[in-house]
Order: sequence, then structure tokens, then C-alpha cells
Amino acid sequence: MIDFRYHLVSIVAIFLALALGIVLGSTTLSDSVSDTLRQQANSAARTAQDARLAQRQMQGQLKGEEQFAAGLAPQFVANRLKGQSVVLFETPGAGNDGIERLSELVKNAGGAVTGRVTVQKKFFEDDEQHTLNELADQLKSEGVEFPADAGPYAKAGAVLAGAVVTRDAAKSGREDATGGAVLNSFKEGGYVTTSGKPGQHATLAILVAPSSAYAYDGGGDDNKALISLATALDAADRGTVVGGPATSAREGGLIAALRGSDAKEEVSAVDTVDTSSGQVATILALQDELGGKSGQYGTGAGASGYLPSPAPTVGKNG
Repeated sequence: MIDFRYHLVSIVAIFLALALGIVLGSTTLSDSVSDTLRQQANSAARTAQDARLAQRQMQGQLKGEEQFAAGLAPQFVANRLKGQSVVLFETPGAGNDGIERLSELVKNAGGAVTGRVTVQKKFFEDDEQHTLNELADQLKSEGVEFPADAGPYAKAGAVLAGAVVTRDAAKSGREDATGGAVLNSFKEGGYVTTSGKPGQHATLAILVAPSSAYAYDGGGDDNKALISLATALDAADRGTVVGGPATSAREGGLIAALRGSDAKEEVSAVDTVDTSSGQVATILALQDELGGKSGQYGTGAGASGYLPSPAPTVGKNG
């Protein structure tokens, strides 16, 4: 007969066997999981290292391409704007470095820079629209035409354009009392500041977009105001280009707003103006504008290509 002591020993043996199995099983499982996690961690580390190497290589390549473009830009644009003059418009938030480089490249292209008009934030304030409208009505000269149903910004743009640009070669490079009065009035009103001699009536214009979208309330209206200004300049001169960085072609940016409007058919835009190659594209766009061709260039939404295609030949429209 099997006594109680035997049962007790058997039961203890069974539980010991179970415990030992659990321990051995869990240890084996733990080692397997650890090995798998270790392999995944090593793979992730290798992937991250490869990504860092690729990023450094890309940065080096981009730096080299920028140096290449900057070095050859003066030669590439030479004589493309010969006999022409350009006025620069700076918007609130535009990068000054890009404006300075554009100014130098215009000179490399054989053109002259008459001066710079810097639009002030006051120009966009809602409570200034009535005053701006009255000022434009008062300063409208005989040669300035307001668009049908023009609002304050369209009127102000037309008056300013009449003071700084022209299609008439005989007026190019010449200041007049009417244009001077317009610029002085806008300066005294706190709407713009100027440097150089923008009243000399340039044949072309570049409007440099803000580096980032206007985030405050009314930012969309500010873009519309600047589009009105660019459209007015284009109507009064031989061509206007809006230039900005890649951010200006994103939602809320000036170039994105322009490309979403009818103005894109008349006013060219380049969304890489903070790069040397983008500045070359701006000069080429101006040259195409001289020939009556407008386009959208860069890498952002709505761009037809990085450069005008085919690129205009040297001296074609000068």
C-alpha cells in the first residue's frame, strides 16, 4: 500500500519539476527575446549611422553646389539685363542678405539698380486703409490708371508703381517731380522707406517676399495687398518677379498666395531666391519678362521647373 509519505514526496517532486521547468523555460525565453532585441538595436544603430553619413554627404554636396553656383553666377548672367534698370521692393520679414545678393547680380547682368523701397507694417494696418485710399486718390497722376473697382491697396500699388517704374525707355533713369511727391508722401505717412534713387523709373522690378508666412490675423489680406502691389508694378514696367525662399511657397506664404491667384499669369515668381542658383533663376525670369513671358520657378507647389525652360539666350531681350 502506498502511504501518505509517498504521496507527499510525489507531490513535492511534481511541483519541483514544474518550478524547474518554468525557470528553465523563462530563462531560455528571456535569452531569445534579449537576442532579438539586441539584433534590432544593432540594426537600428546601423541605420541611424547610415542616415547620418548620407545627411553629411548631402550637406557637403549642397554646399559644393551652392559654391559652384555662386562662383559661376556672375558669368552666367552677364549682359542678360544690359540696358535695363531694376527697382527692389522689400516686404516686412524679407531676408536682407538675399536682397543684397540680388542687387549685385543685377549689376553683373549689365543692369542698374535704381534703389530700394521697403514696405512698412503700417501699410497693412486695417485702420490705415481709408487714409491710404485717400492718399492714392490725391496722388494719382495723369498717366496712372486704377483697375476697375480698385480698393486701397490696388490704388496705392498703381500710384507707387507710377512713381518708380516705366515701360518708356525715354523715362528710364530719370526722376520727376510727380514721382518724387508720391514717394515723399508715402514716406511721410510711414508706409514705406527708401534708399538709393528708386524715383529714377526702372524698367523692371523685384519684390522680395517675407521669409515666413504672416501668422497673425489678417496675414491673408497682407498677401493680397502685396499681390496687388506686384500686379501694379508688372502693369507699369516691362516685367516684375516676386522672389522668396522655399517657405514663401508653402501654405500662407506670399508666393503660394500669388500662385493661387490670377496674378500668376502675369507676374513671375521664384521660390529659391535665398540660394545662388535661385538668384540666377530670378535674373533669367526678368529676362523672360522682357520678352513678354511669365513663369513660376523653383521647387515649391505650382512651380513649372527650377529655371525657365528653355533658358533665354544672352542678349536676346536686352
